[in-house]
Amino acid sequence: MSIIIEDLSFTYSPKTPYEYKALDNLSLTVDDGEFLGIIGPTGSGKSTLIQHLNGLIKLTSGRITVDGIKLHEKPDLKKLRSTVGMVFQYPEHQLFDETVAKDVAFGPKNLGLKNDEIEKRVREAIDIVGLNYDEISERSPFELSGGQKRRVAIAGVIAMHPKILILDEPTAGLDPIGRREMFELILKLKSTTSPTIIMVSH
Repeated sequence: MSIIIEDLSFTYSPKTPYEYKALDNLSLTVDDGEFLGIIGPTGSGKSTLIQHLNGLIKLTSGRITVDGIKLHEKPDLKKLRSTVGMVFQYPEHQLFDETVAKDVAFGPKNLGLKNDEIEKRVREAIDIVGLNYDEISERSPFELSGGQKRRVAIAGVIAMHPKILILDEPTAGLDPIGRREMFELILKLKSTTSPTIIMVSH
């Protein structure tokens, strides 16, 4: 099993006037190689759920096991975050480095990989998302088009080689052509880099 969630509950601002229960006794299993869609309106707990899966929200109630990593037993967060890749809504807002190559290399560097392995992963990731490494690797990510920025941000996640890829509203703000291209890219990622995909949408 890729992900096993048992009796997961989560409440924001407990014991205050702003207390809000986002998740209530949720249990769910996601098998290896599965493509799972999570659909619901704003405020239904979608983002709260997925942020538990790579440790962005600390588990307070219930049990979660991700690829054998038990989040309810002091998990190795570094290992967890290399196993679970998270692409947030508007991922282009996460870009920060001075060149595309450096931005994509950030995650692999944090894994402590050797320079030749980092460069190999950066080249592969940029190619997988449909961009030309030689043309854009030394450009500033802030000079790119919106669609290119989003692809660079996704490349930065998949350069970590996550087994599980989570995408939060990956087509937000895209026109119909952009949405179709993004769905095609997601299917490509499932067959090339991340066999288990969870996608969140309204």
